[in-house]
Amino acid sequence: LSISTSPSRCLRWRQPQQRRAASEAAAHPGAVAPPVPGSAAERLVGRWLLVCSGTVAGAVVLGGVTRLTESGLSMVDWHLVREMKPPQTQQEWEAEFQKYQQFPEFKILNHDMTLREFKFIWYMEYSHRMWGRVVGLAYVLPAVYFWRKGWLSSSMKGCVLALCGLVCFQGLLGWYMVKSGLEEKPDSHDIPRVSQYRLAAHLGSALVLYCASLWSGLSLLLPQHKLPETYQLLRLRRFAHGTTGLIFLTALSGAFVAGLDAGLVYNSFPKMGERWIPDDLLSFSPVLKNIFENPTTVQFNHRILGITSVTAITALYLLSRKIPLPRRTKIAVASLMAVAYMQVGLGISTLLLYVPTPLAAIHQSGSLALLTVALWLMNELRRVPK
Repeated sequence: LSISTSPSRCLRWRQPQQRRAASEAAAHPGAVAPPVPGSAAERLVGRWLLVCSGTVAGAVVLGGVTRLTESGLSMVDWHLVREMKPPQTQQEWEAEFQKYQQFPEFKILNHDMTLREFKFIWYMEYSHRMWGRVVGLAYVLPAVYFWRKGWLSSSMKGCVLALCGLVCFQGLLGWYMVKSGLEEKPDSHDIPRVSQYRLAAHLGSALVLYCASLWSGLSLLLPQHKLPETYQLLRLRRFAHGTTGLIFLTALSGAFVAGLDAGLVYNSFPKMGERWIPDDLLSFSPVLKNIFENPTTVQFNHRILGITSVTAITALYLLSRKIPLPRRTKIAVASLMAVAYMQVGLGISTLLLYVPTPLAAIHQSGSLALLTVALWLMNELRRVPK
């Protein structure tokens, strides 16, 4: 996982810029010095990036609830501006409902749905789309302001451009995902749903956006620890990077679980039914197809990734106990351990209770919380630039 490297490159300008600022100030006493590390401008940019990561987290959580309530296919078209105004009159609502009735989800799954029920799922999808627009504005408008103020270096400008571009890509990817659930599939006997591949791509890009924004914000706001570069610290840092990558992969595998409703196939733990390895684990042909399209295999993989993640986090915690670390870093390690076991408990409970919407939504949010703490720990252990 490259999250730890690419955002950090955006921040390597800090010390060289400080030296340039000092030399320019000496050469031109009357000139206005550019922002330097610790300045109000830098802190403001860092806080903005943390707010942006918070809006992305909100979109991820809201998107998960939209998926759990099967609301994502209620809006059958996409308009950047026109759809911002919801239907107002009874006639407009009936026209919107009639559009929905032309698509497979209504014909196969919701053919007895009332207008009142349709309004609920429509407003769920509407809120997710509107929140996506809020996310876009939260990135673009302050970015333009900071750019015009000259508070961004050339390196940081590249990072901000990449983040804003990823926001726009995320919106287009969301509609591309929805389109997959609106297509007629005459040869399929399955219930209409979005492609699990596109759902995973949509979630994955959101997680990358979240991680990059959070990492950059934390790196601007949190002072770096001057830790001695010992072998033990280097091993701990590498292990933390690998564990964070494993957490990211586990969260991404959850998109396949959600996309295939794989949480409903084996509602027992630790065994799957009466077996440790179910009979239909590799029932699809070719074998590779099982990894992404067989609900049994998808659930099995998510279990294995979750267990491996919490095992790695436990090992990381025990390894950190042997190294003298700053108090803030110790808190990050302990928090990661606590959130990991809470997330495991939520996952098992969600499975055993047949995926109730509130509990499943908390479990999905827990994956984001776990990733957040892992990134915080990585930030605490980052190398001080020479």
